[in-house]
Amino acid sequence: MQYTYMGAHHRTVDGVDGVEFAVWAPSASAASVVGDFNGWNRDANPMHVEHATGIWRAFVPSVQDGQRYKYAIRSRWGHWLPLKADPYAFESEMRPSTASVVTRVPHRERDGWVEKRWSLQQREAPISIYEVHAGSWRRGEEGRFLTYDELAEQLIPYVKWMGFTHIEFLPISEHPFDGSWGYQPIGLFAPTSRFGGPEAFRRFVDRAHAEGMGVILDWVAGHFPNDEHGLAQFDGTHLFDHADPRQGWHPDWDTYIFNFGRHEVTGYLIENAIFWLREYAVDGLRVDAVASMLYLDYSRKAGEWVPNRYGGRENLEAIDFLKRMNETVYRDVPGIMTIAEESTAWPRVSSPTYLGGLGFGYKWNMGWMHDTLQYFAHEPIYRKYHMNQLTFSLVYAWDENFVLPLSHDEVVHGKGSIVEKMPGDAWQKFANVRLLYTYMYAHPGKKLLFMGNEFAQWKEWNHDESLQWELLSGEPHAGVQRLVRDLNALYVSTPALHEQDPYPSGFEWIDYSDAEASVVAFIRWAKDGSFVVAVCNFTPVVRFGYRIGVPPARSYREVLNSDSGIYWGSNAGNLGGVGVEDAPSHGRPQSIALTLPPLAAVILTPEFA
Repeated sequence: MQYTYMGAHHRTVDGVDGVEFAVWAPSASAASVVGDFNGWNRDANPMHVEHATGIWRAFVPSVQDGQRYKYAIRSRWGHWLPLKADPYAFESEMRPSTASVVTRVPHRERDGWVEKRWSLQQREAPISIYEVHAGSWRRGEEGRFLTYDELAEQLIPYVKWMGFTHIEFLPISEHPFDGSWGYQPIGLFAPTSRFGGPEAFRRFVDRAHAEGMGVILDWVAGHFPNDEHGLAQFDGTHLFDHADPRQGWHPDWDTYIFNFGRHEVTGYLIENAIFWLREYAVDGLRVDAVASMLYLDYSRKAGEWVPNRYGGRENLEAIDFLKRMNETVYRDVPGIMTIAEESTAWPRVSSPTYLGGLGFGYKWNMGWMHDTLQYFAHEPIYRKYHMNQLTFSLVYAWDENFVLPLSHDEVVHGKGSIVEKMPGDAWQKFANVRLLYTYMYAHPGKKLLFMGNEFAQWKEWNHDESLQWELLSGEPHAGVQRLVRDLNALYVSTPALHEQDPYPSGFEWIDYSDAEASVVAFIRWAKDGSFVVAVCNFTPVVRFGYRIGVPPARSYREVLNSDSGIYWGSNAGNLGGVGVEDAPSHGRPQSIALTLPPLAAVILTPEFA
C-alpha cells in the first residue's frame, strides 16, 4: 500500500531515528518539507525527486510525533506555491489551522470482529443504520464538540439501546469548512481533529465493535475543495483534476472533480478506501454523490460538458474507477460493504462487476424516499389519488440491494424536519411519522434514519447545534422514540422482515388497490415459511371490520400497532389479536376482520395453536 511509504513515516537511517517524508509532485521544479522541526524554513530540508515516479523524498532526523509540517513546492515555472498539506497525512491540525501532523497509524489487535462481521452485513441480515453528524449529535458545555471518546461513551450506548445495528458517520475525513458537513474533505487519510486524534477514533470503532455494532463512513471520492493548502494546483498544475473546467469543475458545489482517467489519482482514492476499511476496521463505506460521477453532463447545460470517446454522456473513467474500487475492497478486506448514493436509474449499481454491475453491495433507494415523502405530504383526503407514489417502489424493489434512507438530505435547506413535513394538527403529524416508520420497517430493504428522526425533532437539522434532546421530556417525542426502538427489535428478531430482502419471494401483496380507503396490506415471508402481515391505514378514519384474506392459521396476534397508547397514539386496534374466519377474501379461503387504527400500521403474526 502506498500509504505505508507516502506521507510521513518514522524510519531509522544509518542508526539515526527520524521521519521520511514523501510527496507526489511530478511537475514541481523543487520541493522541501517545512515544519516545527526546522522553523518552517523551506531551505532547511530540501527533497530529492525520483524522476520516474515524480515522488519527492527527504529524511529529517529527530522529528517527533505531534510536530506540524507542510510541503513547500516550486512550480515548473519557478514560483513557490502556497504551502501544501500532506495528501497522505494521518492527522491534521484543528481548523482554521491547516498543517499536517506527524503521527503513526493506530495499531489494531485482531479481536475476532473481522471474522464475524460478514454475517452481520450480508444481504439477508437485518441492517438498521443510525446516520450521525458527529459535530451536532450532542454538544458539550458551552457548545463545544464532543470528543471521539465522549462519543464512544454516549453515542454507542444510545445506538445500542435503540437497537440499531450500525452507526454511519457523515464524512469524518479532515475538512476545512464546518458547513460542508465533511463533504468537501482535504485530509482524506486523517480523522478530523475536531473530535480528537487518530487513536481516539480507533478506540471509538473498537468500542462499537465490542458492543456488536458496525461503523460505516460516508466517503467522498468525486470531488475536492479549492482551498489553497489542499489538492488544488498541487504542484502548479491540475494534478488531481482536469484542466478543462467542463470536466474538472463541479458547478453545484464549486469544487474540483477528480481526474478518474489518471491512474495515480484513482490509485490514491482506492488506497484511501482500503485505508479506512483495513487500518481502522470500519465496516463499510457509503460513497457520496455517485450520480455526479457517472454522468459527464451532471448539472450541466448543452455545451458545458465534454462527451466521452463514443459521443455519450457516461463518464467511462469514473465507471471504471468505481468498479475497480469495489473489486479491490471486497477482495482485500473481508466482510465489508459499500453503499452507493445514486439517484438515477443507472442499472446494476449493486450487482457484481462480472455481471456488468458497478460492484456495490447496496444502493440507497432515493426513489422510495422521494415518492414516499411526497405521498405523506398530501392531506389524507387526497391520498387516494396518489397511491401509485406509495406502491411504485414495489415494482423495482428487487432491481438492486436497497437501503431505505430517511437521511440528512431530507431535513436541511428549508425542507423541514420529518414531523414538519406531515399534514394536519400535532396529533396527526406524529401519527403520520409513526405510520411512516412502521411502513418503512415493513417494506423490503435495509433501513437508515438520520439522527433526530428517531424522536421526531421539530426543528430542521442545524449542523452548528445539538439535537433537541429536551423534547424527549414530552410524550409525543418519547412515543416516537419508543416506537423506533420497538421497530428495531422486531425487525432484528423477525426473519420475515429481513431474510428475503433480496428476493421477490419474500414479499406478497394482499391488497394494493383500495385507493378509496387508502389502505394497503401485504405479507413478508421468511425462508422457512414463517411470515408477518402488515396493514397500513393512511387516513385518520378508524376502519372497523376491515377484512383481508390471510394464510391459514388459528388466529393472528398484533405484535405492533403504531397507534398504541405507549407511542402517544389513540389506542385503537385489535386488543392484541384477532381470530381467523372461514370467509373468503382476496383470493384466500380464510380472512380476518380488523380494526384499523387512524393513520397507523399494524403488524401481525400467525398463531397455530
